[in-house]
Amino acid sequence: MLDPKLLRSQGEQIFERLKCRGADYDFDHYHALEVQRKALQVEVEETQAHLNAQSQEIAQLQSNKSELPARLQQAEKLKQHLGERRARLASVQDELNAFLLGLPNIPDASVAVGQDESDNVEVRRWGALPTVDFDALDHVALAKRAGWLDMAAAATIAGARFAVLHADLARLQRALIHFMLDLHIREHGYREVYVPYIVNRAALTGTGQLPKFESDLFKLAGEHHLYLTPTAEVPVTNLCSNTILQAEQLPLRYVCHTPCFRSEAGAYGKDTHGLMRQHQFEKVELVQIVHAEQSWHALEELTTHAEAVLQKLELPYRVVSLCSGDLGFASAKTYDLEVWVPSEQRYREISSCSNMLDFQARRIKARVRNDSGKPVLVHTLNGSGLAVGRTLLALMENHQTADRTIAIPTALQPYMENRTTIGAKTSDNDS
Repeated sequence: MLDPKLLRSQGEQIFERLKCRGADYDFDHYHALEVQRKALQVEVEETQAHLNAQSQEIAQLQSNKSELPARLQQAEKLKQHLGERRARLASVQDELNAFLLGLPNIPDASVAVGQDESDNVEVRRWGALPTVDFDALDHVALAKRAGWLDMAAAATIAGARFAVLHADLARLQRALIHFMLDLHIREHGYREVYVPYIVNRAALTGTGQLPKFESDLFKLAGEHHLYLTPTAEVPVTNLCSNTILQAEQLPLRYVCHTPCFRSEAGAYGKDTHGLMRQHQFEKVELVQIVHAEQSWHALEELTTHAEAVLQKLELPYRVVSLCSGDLGFASAKTYDLEVWVPSEQRYREISSCSNMLDFQARRIKARVRNDSGKPVLVHTLNGSGLAVGRTLLALMENHQTADRTIAIPTALQPYMENRTTIGAKTSDNDS
């Protein structure tokens, strides 16, 4: 959530800045609500002061029975008026809060102004693109040849956009998860956490998924208003909700593996082939909670931690800085890591590393004591380290061989019983 005090003092400038996200947020509506709130607040305070003064006068009139009834009647009217004004103030405040929850974060000044992904800015590339002298297959064809992937069985069990993995492919996915966790724990200093896969409305509101993106969530039946987690960012960031941390506790670095569940309501008919966009997928998430003055350095650091996974898996990728129109709702700045997908002959997003500044912290009331002992908001960051399904398909396609086996990168071999390849070798001509 944006700072209400900043909005009151610089509202027009902030709303103008938000236009670069590609939407025109209604400043006039906000201003009208704020004017009402302020006027009602003043009226409530003045009425309360008047009522307090009346109460003192009434206490002094106990011996004067003639004036007491009239004064008591006046006080009762003031109480009724005060109750009505407080109710109206609460209603306006609720409407104002709902409006503020729908405002996205302000893009940082370093973010390029643009409409969509075509305006994103490439920062750097790593790794040589694979060249082969055989007809390469995509990950679905490779997996089906080996009997590793059964989309039909998944559709029978759950419907479209689910997958059943078998044998070496299932094991390779598990190996990737363990490899990523170990790398971030041992080399990057993260603390592993295990969290619930079910989250409540407050947690989702705190990180910005609600109220705007409810259609992208899987809501559970029942009266408890619970949801399947769309990303470990939600439960892990909320570990600090309603908390005042001590300065020496920061930075906090968490790494967490969870399944993620998304309805993909905004991506109907997009990327329906194979493992690229599933309703259920695995992810290893990185979350950092830091002092405000350290968050920009932390963003660069967190991004390199996610990049290290791709480098050790020998997967070519690029880093792009998202433009204003492509930024996530809660992010002030995001770097996307895009891995090379040979079957599509293009880079595809595999991780988003974002600095939320104090946007989430204000919602979840996550604070730290500064040097003077005053509680101030922390800054939160997160990034995939990495999305496992997309890593799996990228590894299969980039490391396939002419005999249709998959070469296992050296860093991953200890997690696969030191095997260097998976898949049955073939001598037939694939087409």
